[in-house]
Amino acid sequence: MMGKKLVDMARAFSSNRWLVFVAAMWVQSMAGTTYMFGAISPVLKARLGYDQRQVAALGVAKNLGGCLGLVAGVLSSAQPPSVLLLAGAAQNLLGYGWLWLIAAAKAPALPLWMVRVSTYLRMRKLPSLFLKPNIQQSNPIQSNRSMGKLVATARAFARNRWLVFVAALWMQSMAGTTYMYGAISPVVKARLGYDQRQVAALGVAKNLGGCLGILAGALSATRPAWLLLLIGTAQNLLGYGWLWLVVSGHAPAPPLWLVRHMTGLFCPLSSLSTTRVLPPATYPVYRLPPPFSFKYQIVQTELREASKDERSTAPHMCLIIFVGTNSQTYFITGSLVTSIQNFPKSRGPTVGILKGFMGLTSAILTQVYTVMRTPDEATLILLIAVGPSLVAIGLMFVIRPVGGHKQVRPSDKNSFMFIYAVCLLLALYLVGAMLIQDFLEPSYDVVVFLTVILFVLLISPIAIPVILSLTPEKAEHTMEEALLPNQLTGEASTSQEKEDLPEVILSEVEEEKSKDTDSLPPSERRKRIAELQAQLVQAAARGGVRIKRRPHRGDNFTLMQAFVKADFWLIWLSLLLGSGSGLTVIDNLGQMSQASGFQNAHIFVSLMSIWNFLGRIGGGYFSEIIVREHTYPRHIALIFAQIVMAAGHFLFAMAWPGTMYIASLLVGLGYGAHWAIVPAAVSELFGIKHFGAMYNFLILANPTGSFIFSGLIVSNLYEYEAEKQAHQHQTSTLLSLRNMSLFADEPLKCEGSACFFVSSLILSVFCLIGAALSHLVVHRTKRVYARLYSSVRT
Repeated sequence: MMGKKLVDMARAFSSNRWLVFVAAMWVQSMAGTTYMFGAISPVLKARLGYDQRQVAALGVAKNLGGCLGLVAGVLSSAQPPSVLLLAGAAQNLLGYGWLWLIAAAKAPALPLWMVRVSTYLRMRKLPSLFLKPNIQQSNPIQSNRSMGKLVATARAFARNRWLVFVAALWMQSMAGTTYMYGAISPVVKARLGYDQRQVAALGVAKNLGGCLGILAGALSATRPAWLLLLIGTAQNLLGYGWLWLVVSGHAPAPPLWLVRHMTGLFCPLSSLSTTRVLPPATYPVYRLPPPFSFKYQIVQTELREASKDERSTAPHMCLIIFVGTNSQTYFITGSLVTSIQNFPKSRGPTVGILKGFMGLTSAILTQVYTVMRTPDEATLILLIAVGPSLVAIGLMFVIRPVGGHKQVRPSDKNSFMFIYAVCLLLALYLVGAMLIQDFLEPSYDVVVFLTVILFVLLISPIAIPVILSLTPEKAEHTMEEALLPNQLTGEASTSQEKEDLPEVILSEVEEEKSKDTDSLPPSERRKRIAELQAQLVQAAARGGVRIKRRPHRGDNFTLMQAFVKADFWLIWLSLLLGSGSGLTVIDNLGQMSQASGFQNAHIFVSLMSIWNFLGRIGGGYFSEIIVREHTYPRHIALIFAQIVMAAGHFLFAMAWPGTMYIASLLVGLGYGAHWAIVPAAVSELFGIKHFGAMYNFLILANPTGSFIFSGLIVSNLYEYEAEKQAHQHQTSTLLSLRNMSLFADEPLKCEGSACFFVSSLILSVFCLIGAALSHLVVHRTKRVYARLYSSVRT
């Protein structure tokens, strides 16, 4: 009784209008930032060397910014106050944050061309909007109709599933922060005085943070996407923000009591063996002007044992790195689950494109860092903390389920083809930018031009929802979309009454329908199935039939229900063998290229990242053709990908002249295809409702496979060959005992094709075993895919 009273009191308190009024007073007390200009103008004048005329110009811009609130007014009639407050918070952080960076000499001012363009647009539009006399009196009725059409168009644009998909693309392009570790690790090592073993320990914590997303997956089934993005924003700001404060000397490391129990989870993992721990360099890294280079550095194990200082901050930094990188699991889960809910019948392209865009994070952030031309190398860490967080805040209420199954249109295929064209242009851009910045010394204007091209390509997909909103089409509804439960369509029940209704899942209808139902015309078959579904619901309500709660493949599974299915573990083992072997090559690509006689390993790293990007795009595209046009299981595409990877590993083992380029192409394409095919297949076989939890369990196959293949097989075979070569070298040169002791303290290095011959052949065999497991999945799921996509083919 007391607990119920407390709940009622809390509800009454939260819905009290005076609480809202007090909160509004607090917001208003912080909203008068325009009145602070008199306090900050002397600082700007002194720091930037402005005269009084320039300060007065800044005052005019300040007054215009505080008065031009037409967009806020229009949004207030269509969006909740939370959207307005988030937009204001984002603008406040961007404007005054950038102003602080400029005044503190940590970032340059806006490029002159950007200022000129914005000024030109404003000076052309403002007179036409406010100063042009109104010659003809408008008709009030026509004006109201025009305003009604404008409001309807704005609402259609806000609820367009392609707008949500484009927003998810932008969020994914900021979610690959783990791939930035190779760029920030040299700064952390130099500023904090770490040795290579401690840097490797931070890499282990980074990998764990990027893979342990079980909590994000569990929340995605019961909480909205904006909450996941908000949690990810908080973790990203806390982790990378604190890392920047520590590296730049503005704050100490977290207290030891906070990480005493966490240290045993992260840092000792690096001391379990003496193998090399390599930061994943799976995406393009650009050579930036000195003094800071963004080449991923290969971490080599020190053979001599070094005593560690008990006061080292490495355990503290492991926790910071883990918190920062774990934020990406919330970003990825929120955008991926929402997009699949909005595109339930285009899962292959949806997953492939989203996973491909995640690889652009390093390209975007490094290009922005280059444009900033800041001498402080730690600014890149601040950019990682602020950039993804601002994007997540801006897109927090855009990424949401909007009933995408009701928005299927004939032009959807053309829309996907447009995005595929953008992806190909991005791949060409990455190749061109790599060649220009690696083999030439571009000027600052060229770097700015390349950055503008990158952002134009990223923004261009917004044209799809804009065009669809201006030229509405009649939506199509297929039979499968009509039968999709609410959890699949993104319209989950929120009331207790809906939760209490008996659930009739698709498998119940399949078991009860007659054999000749599938041979009927589509319209008659749809009518027959709808009648059967209604009869089952009525019978269940009367108690005349007992609806089974055990799901079948194609229905919504929980993670625990999926654990007892053989198909789920076959998919996971196949993914472990395929993606684990691919990640092993990516992690050891620097040493493999050096063993083959190449000095510039970063060229292969960049090429591998481009093939990885194209593999994710192509895997989603071709697997969608297989399931939609032929109703075959999606894992057929994975079989081809794993066979291609096996051929690539074989070429790595042979080490013939020129095979490094071909092998990296094959392995990169195959590895990327895994992450477009497997998540889409799991969402089809085990449902979307708990897909977030399943996806975050699937990605554990990546570090698990890398630990087994790279940590236990490849590294030990490499050390064996390196020790054999060192022993042969010592014997042939007859070194003195003193020289032998000095040589023993040096890291071992292996050269020649023998270094990775046996290990590459083993990886090739593992890929073939993975292909066999995928073939078994195909055999077990043929009937499921035939049922799910039969009407699409007809």
